[in-house]
Amino acid sequence: MEGMPMRRSTMLTPREQEVLKLIAQGKTNQEIAEDLSISLPTVRTHISNIFNKLGLSSRAEAAAYAALHGLVNLSDLGTGGEKR
Repeated sequence: MEGMPMRRSTMLTPREQEVLKLIAQGKTNQEIAEDLSISLPTVRTHISNIFNKLGLSSRAEAAAYAALHGLVNLSDLGTGGEKR
């Protein structure tokens, strides 16, 4: 496979991929922290790393990227953020 371009999503760690999926589902940073049992600053760090690695500048771009690259089902997009 030498010489083949690496898919940008493969540059993400497994945890960053999880965070990206939750962003695409419309989860807030607080909800992501609770879902993954990590701190809010850690969520922010993961999001910053995701944006930098993928060249993204917004959560909407992140959700679109996740959908276009098969990281989430379209039916999963924007379902988060509901009050419990």
